[in-house]
Amino acid sequence: MTTCEPTPPRWAAVITDLCRYIEAAEQPPTLEELAQRAGWSRYHLQRKFKAITGLSPRGYAAAVRSAKVRQELKSGESVTEAIYQSGYNSSGRFYEASGQMLGMTPSRYRAGGADTDIHFAVGECSLGSILVARSAKGVCAIYLGDDPNALAHALEDQFPAANLLAGDREFEQVVAQVVGFVESPELGLDLPLDIRGTAFQQRVWELLRQIPIGQTLSYAEVAKRLGNPNAVRAVAGACAANRLAVVIPCHRVVRSDGSLSGYRWGVERKKMLLERES
Repeated sequence: MTTCEPTPPRWAAVITDLCRYIEAAEQPPTLEELAQRAGWSRYHLQRKFKAITGLSPRGYAAAVRSAKVRQELKSGESVTEAIYQSGYNSSGRFYEASGQMLGMTPSRYRAGGADTDIHFAVGECSLGSILVARSAKGVCAIYLGDDPNALAHALEDQFPAANLLAGDREFEQVVAQVVGFVESPELGLDLPLDIRGTAFQQRVWELLRQIPIGQTLSYAEVAKRLGNPNAVRAVAGACAANRLAVVIPCHRVVRSDGSLSGYRWGVERKKMLLERES
């Protein structure tokens, strides 16, 4: 039976309770179960949950399971054990989602990317040093920085047991295309991408790729366009987690007053990119 709806300040507390409930559950709770716990209708729950978290209850449960899978695999659990410890009641469903979730097979992820070939090369562009890496699926990293060795170490940290292979002549063409895109984004980049992230990060990154060259959005505006005005910090976190510099243009996200905030590759580079695009 539906109870009286709480006042707006209580909405976040109710949703927070539901999030903790989802996180602790062995199996993803049904929408009906969550609605009964909140004392709301299913429609009202869906609407308020997405307004506050940026995800549907189902999407949030999927993100929780994704995080659990990663944690279980990194802790040394077998793939089978990780599947069931993370709330999947079917290995088939898990393997259907694992490619997008992990970017590789579960066994390879468990081994830190072992037996995964990642070709990379470090070059120079007008923004300093640039590292470009490509997996079998597509370009998986574009790093900018001052120290080529630091960029290579960052890639090693991301894939500690992968086969990191120096790019050959063919790969040099890939690097040249990426550098050309960095220098002139209006040319576009016709290369497959290997974009890995949580469901929320993917939504943020997809929205960022829709920002036209020469334009910017504030973190608050991005959150609003996602249907979740309260997710400003989460948007900033997704920008900070971006591993594909310029391709996912997080440099086009600024503060509400138009000033520049932190940028993974340095605020000065952010300024240069925006000046070049304006």
